[in-house]
Amino acid sequence: MNRRTRLIVLLLAVALLGTVGTAAVLRAAGRSADRDRQQADGPPVRPGTVALHPSGARQLLVRNLAWGPHRDEITAVPAAHPGAARTASGLTCLRFHAAAGTGICLQAERGALTDTYRALVLDARLRVRHRFPAPGIPTRARVSPSGRTVAWTVFVSGDSYAGTAFSTRTAIADTRTWALDDNLEDYAVTKDGRPYHASDVNVWGVTFADDTRFYATLATGGRTYLVRGDRTARTLTTLHGNVECPSLSPDGTRVAYKKRVPGASPDAPWRLYVLDLATGRETATAEHRSIDDQALWSGTRTLLYALPGDYGSDLWTVPADGSGTARRLMTSAVAPAYTG
Repeated sequence: MNRRTRLIVLLLAVALLGTVGTAAVLRAAGRSADRDRQQADGPPVRPGTVALHPSGARQLLVRNLAWGPHRDEITAVPAAHPGAARTASGLTCLRFHAAAGTGICLQAERGALTDTYRALVLDARLRVRHRFPAPGIPTRARVSPSGRTVAWTVFVSGDSYAGTAFSTRTAIADTRTWALDDNLEDYAVTKDGRPYHASDVNVWGVTFADDTRFYATLATGGRTYLVRGDRTARTLTTLHGNVECPSLSPDGTRVAYKKRVPGASPDAPWRLYVLDLATGRETATAEHRSIDDQALWSGTRTLLYALPGDYGSDLWTVPADGSGTARRLMTSAVAPAYTG
């Protein structure tokens, strides 16, 4: 190859590299512009101070999913104005819940090779009071009405409730003594009025009646059950079949839950129902889409829950008595909790 040929090859290589570099810059600029547009189109989020005011103005706290510097932070809006600008706390959580000035935050610690997880118990100013290691991917969290007991569920294998190839671990902690029941599967089970033992028992989705009594889902033998739990007696008692991720109403009379319905897709098998605990009567809500969430009661008549949205999840609401229609309450949000 003579000097002229080498020069031509060099010039072509430089031109090719310049074209590739320009294309990369343009692609990056396009992605940045797309993100800027998404952030501009999404809810306004600003930094500030977020606190759990058990006796103050009612707030709605959520994990913010809007693009920008405050994505995944716990944010607050006035409960009466869910579309208002969100105040970001600086605290990032995968799952969150709060009651009576106590919060529970399930958080990821990003490692070079693997992630680890932890449960943080928070005070009214969202400061960490205690840390517990969590053995898997966070999925559910709840605080008792008094704030004295917290619970959380993680996936220890699998990452979806839709199939059967998953296992969970559910723990309950006392926020006064820090006593921990780190696996509710160790509780004694009474099924259909008789003591029950099986290696495939799986428990998840606690909802509290008080500091001692709670409800949860128990799975065994390919079926799920609503169970009533007792921390003092360390017992679980089955009450009703085909119940997952229960949520107890504020007056303690009803449980909202997701129910597997015949004919639904295996990937989207659930509908949102409400169970009257006294009569055993089930009521289907007007939400006809599949709900993979532990619904939250926003009062005695209305349920709040997450559905897939443009940036992860949106929050929707529907009457608990089967009337009305579902409507979107907030975009780009998940893991709600009311305070005040």
